[in-house]
Order: sequence, then structure tokens, then C-alpha cells
Amino acid sequence: DEEFDELCFEFGLELDEITSEKDIISKEKGEEKAKGASETILYKIDVPANRYDLLCLEGLVRGLQVFKERINLPRYEKIIPPEGEGQRLIITGETVHVRPHAVAAVLRNITFTKERYDSFIDLQEKLHQNICRRRALVAIGTHDLDTISGPFTFTAKPPSEIKFKPLNQSQEYTASQIMDLYRTDSHLRHYLHLIENKPLYPVIYDSNGVVLSMPPIINGDHTKISVKTRNVFIECTGTDITKAKIVLDIIVTMFSEYCEKPFSVEAAEVVYPNGKTHIYPELAYRKEKVKPELINKKIGISETPSSLAKLLTRMCLKSHVIGNGNNIEIEIPPTRADIIHACDIVEDAAIAYGYNNIQMTIPKTYTIANQLPLNKLTELLRLDLAAAGFTEALTFALCSQEDIADKLGMDISATKAVRIANPKTAEFQVARTTLLPGLLKTIAANRKMPLPLKLFEISDIVVKDPNTDVGARNYRHFCAVYYNKTPGFEIIHGLLDRIMQLLEVPPSEENGYTIKATEGSAFFPGRCAEIFAKGQSIGKLGVLHPDVITKFELTMPCSALEINIEPFV
Repeated sequence: DEEFDELCFEFGLELDEITSEKDIISKEKGEEKAKGASETILYKIDVPANRYDLLCLEGLVRGLQVFKERINLPRYEKIIPPEGEGQRLIITGETVHVRPHAVAAVLRNITFTKERYDSFIDLQEKLHQNICRRRALVAIGTHDLDTISGPFTFTAKPPSEIKFKPLNQSQEYTASQIMDLYRTDSHLRHYLHLIENKPLYPVIYDSNGVVLSMPPIINGDHTKISVKTRNVFIECTGTDITKAKIVLDIIVTMFSEYCEKPFSVEAAEVVYPNGKTHIYPELAYRKEKVKPELINKKIGISETPSSLAKLLTRMCLKSHVIGNGNNIEIEIPPTRADIIHACDIVEDAAIAYGYNNIQMTIPKTYTIANQLPLNKLTELLRLDLAAAGFTEALTFALCSQEDIADKLGMDISATKAVRIANPKTAEFQVARTTLLPGLLKTIAANRKMPLPLKLFEISDIVVKDPNTDVGARNYRHFCAVYYNKTPGFEIIHGLLDRIMQLLEVPPSEENGYTIKATEGSAFFPGRCAEIFAKGQSIGKLGVLHPDVITKFELTMPCSALEINIEPFV
């Protein structure tokens, strides 16, 4: 297991976990449900989303074998049948508004076993979820060629005119009935929306009028493949021709190794509505040239051109040095649709070299990181507030509308609060506009603690601001509360003086700080003061109103202080 984990890491994959069906079910649904489940060991491997060629065991094993240099990369071959003997897929003009593109191919004389067959079906499902975007861009159909006779027709008809027996069903249904049938199917209902509102549904017939499939929903039962199937007709229909070609290439390259002539695929001819024809699968090999210096420079290594070519060959990119060693010619196989740019080739060279083998170097340009001034001030204040005997609390940045409005005796419209569009719980409806409710809720949760409770928090609050690009702005606030049998206004006032002393702001009107009597909806009348500093109002302090205290389920008097610390940065 450890060796395999190491190999996956070297190859740029991650062995997620080693588990079994029984383990998975018992984790999700409990021991009882897991009884009788398979205990076969399963490897869960995380494959990068761009590597479609590693989504099945065949491709993964082939890739790892080439990487370990145990086999050479196979050469995929397209066999074009003699004139008039090959399979044809004719696309009619009606498809243009539903699913205009189709590609096809044949796997001849293939030998399935139970494992190979399961892997074949599984690969289609993985491709459907991944590159096919849940069948929206491409839908794959695989059929037993011996049960049907070409040429095949890909057309679109009104749902009432399409009638066939869907896969694993016992009777025939019209397309409209099929839609109703699968509306409750946990797997297929997710795809119905792709065509259900279209006037015509796409459908593929053979020359005798047998329905092969109604993409992207379901195949016909008549053509279903089994372990005994010898010849497989593969069609991919879709709205994106490039993706359809890639999907077809991946399926045929992965499973052609089980054909009588390994790695060979029989081509099929697709006839377009305008009469043009095209042979699929394309199985296109292409050549790219990359300079060795570029690879070395981008990765930060110094390998010879021949060893770089060897590294790339191990990653299924057959390479050799040309022109006195100043260029590497790389052949991109049809399985590697993810190689779009030279960067992708460089990345593969880096994976083969081994990320852990790249020497760490100090960058040529020095930059010294610095703490954000606002965060530096916050950190310094936190230490001194703790030294003053107050305990720090960290509360949620989201709260309910009542917390910041009703409970503090304000109207929600006056708070300029930012709302959450679809809150999951009533506790998280808006972003907080003041830190006070969070601290009062903390006290309510800790009423069993010995008095007095002295808490503080320095965090961001959020208010709407039409002048910013995002329509809201954060302010760093400091809030402290004192909760005891007596209000303790003098303790909170003393804390304000201590903070100003630390900030070196003297108590004076001109260039210091002052407090002036005011009224606040959350404060006791006559026991509230506004704090002015740097020529602006920075916050309030005072004794909380009894209504506020009871609304937060508290029973003792409480005094509070809240200021904006940003002017002092």
C-alpha cells in the first residue's frame, strides 16, 4: 500500500484512501446497514480533472506501466474498412436545434469479462459527469452491433412519434411516457431537463427502424451490450463537437486493448446534413516542438535534452531530441487532449522529474513580508486588553436580523446591514453591523461562570456602502462589555482611558479624545456618551438599557463600549 501510495504521488495522483464497500456504508449509514456488504479492498484515487485517460483501470494501469518504463506506449490504429462495408451514421437536418453533432466508431471482436464490462460502463459514467457536463455537452451510447444493421440515422422527431423499449424495461413506451417514467428515477431524472422542453427529441435508428437510443436520456433495450458482446458500436451525440471527439477517442483508446487486434479501432463514417462526410474516430497524433532550455528554466532544473525527452516519454508523450540537441520533438497521442500549450508539456516533465527532487532556491528578487498595519494594531491591542483583565471572545460574523435591530431597539433599515440571499438558518441572516450582540450572546451562554464577566472582541463589521465596487465595506471595531451585579460604568470608562493612553491620544478637545453625553437606543437614558477623536465620532460607551439586557436573556446590569479603531492606524 505504501509503495502504491508513493507511486501515485510520483505520477501526480493522490491515493485518497484505502477502504471497502463495507467501510463506506458503515461510515455513512451505520454498522447495521453495512452487514453483508463486500469487504474487497478498494483504492480511492484522486485523478486531476483534465486527465480523462486515467478515469478507468485500463488507462491508469497503462499510464503507470509506461511511467515505470515496463511497457512502451501503444500506438493506436484506425482501421478504415473497404468501400461500402463500414458503418455509416447519417445526421439529418432536424437535429440542428437539439443536438447537432454526432461521432461514431466500432470496437471489433472485443472480449469482455465481468471486470472489463463493469469498467467499460463505469468509464462512460465518469465521462458523462466530467467532460460531458452531466450529458449536457455530450451523451455516449454503446450498442451491440450484431443486433442491428446500418446505416444508422440520427434525427429528431416529436416525442409522440418516438416509441421503443428503453433499457432494462419490459414494454414499449413513447418518448413522452419515458419522460414521465424516469421523472422519479434517482439517476436519470437529472438529465430530463436537457430535452424535455424541446419540440423535437433526438433519436438514433438503424436501417430497419430499430431505436438505438434517445440521447441524452436512455438507450434502447434491443441493442444493450453484455459480457458476451463481440462488436460494439459507439456513438456520441452532443452540442460540442470538440468534446464529442475527445470522448470518443478516450473510450476507443482505453478499450481497444481487448480487441482481437489490440489497440485497433474500426472507423465509422458520419454523413452531415449538407452531404459532407467525415471519418471518426480521428485518433489524431500531432507533433509539438519545445526547447529544452524552456523546460529547464520553467521548472528550475538543469537536465540534458536527452534526459528531458526520456522524462516526457515516461508521461506517455513520446519524445526525441532533434537539431543538435536544441529542440525536443514531442508526439501528442490522442489520449492526451489535455495537452494544449507548451506549459502542459513542461508540467508533465516536472511531474516525471519529481516535484520533491526539484532543488529549492531563493528567488532572485527579495521582498520582505510585512504585517498589515491594521492587523498589527489589532494584535498589539489584544495583548494589552487581556493584560487589563478582559477575556477575548471570537463570535460569528453573521447573525440574525433581531440581534442587530429589534433587540438593540433599532429598525433594520437604519442598520445598513448586508443581507444573505438564501440563509440556511435564522441565526445567519445578515452580516453584523456591531460586535455587541455577539458578546451579549456569549455572556448568555456563560451565565454559570463566576461574576464579574469582562469580555472584549476586535473584529470586522460590515455595512452597505454604495461607493465601493462590491457595495459594502468592512470596519475594524473594538467592543468590550462588563457584566456584574452593578453596572460598572467606571470600569468601562477606565478601559477607554487605558486604550487611549496606549494609542498615545491625550484627553483634550483639540488633538485628543473627548466624550459627550448622548442618547442611544440600546443604552440607559442619561448613561450614554459618544466618543470623539481625530475630529470624528468613533463610537459610544454606556450602561445598557434593561430591555436590551432582558432580550438577550440576561439578568444583571451591563455596561459596554464599542469604537472603530481604524482612525488610529
